[in-house]
Amino acid sequence: MLAFIVTTLLCFVIYLLLTTGSGTEIVILNEDFLSWSYAEIILGLILSIIVGIIARKVFVKDNYRMANIVRWFRFLAYICGPFFVGMAKANIDVAYRVITGKINPGIVKISPNLKTDLGITMLANSITLTPGTLSVDIDEEKNDLYIHWINVKKEALKKKPVDCKYICGEFPKWIRRITE
Repeated sequence: MLAFIVTTLLCFVIYLLLTTGSGTEIVILNEDFLSWSYAEIILGLILSIIVGIIARKVFVKDNYRMANIVRWFRFLAYICGPFFVGMAKANIDVAYRVITGKINPGIVKISPNLKTDLGITMLANSITLTPGTLSVDIDEEKNDLYIHWINVKKEALKKKPVDCKYICGEFPKWIRRITE
């Protein structure tokens, strides 16, 4: 029951954030910022309850670790800080490689030492969103990732599995703070 309530409330808050400013009947701050119509509130509640019934076991699995607000602020800091910087660097690197044609593509194995499924998923998505890298597969026994990398460095191949710092920098440390 608690998983249903947490999922429903989370979905309703996200719905309200996505529809803010579209109504005029319920005004909290001013007419342009936080305002909704009664129909939007009722529709949001109905949709949130339906999603809560269907997805309660998907979003919340026997622990409420991600319900901690501190983890959400860490996630925002991760997105605005290291992830944004890593993505900017990767964009510049890929642009350089496209212009010069200097690429050495390959698939490498990294061991990020993340324990949770959410952590591995976050890292795989972060790597895939960063230009020049693509998450290809996961070794579920050891939680290792196989990554297609646009420019495999020779010094990175000296250690098996490849050190994460070459591909994803500080991403695993931040994700560990968020998810574990």
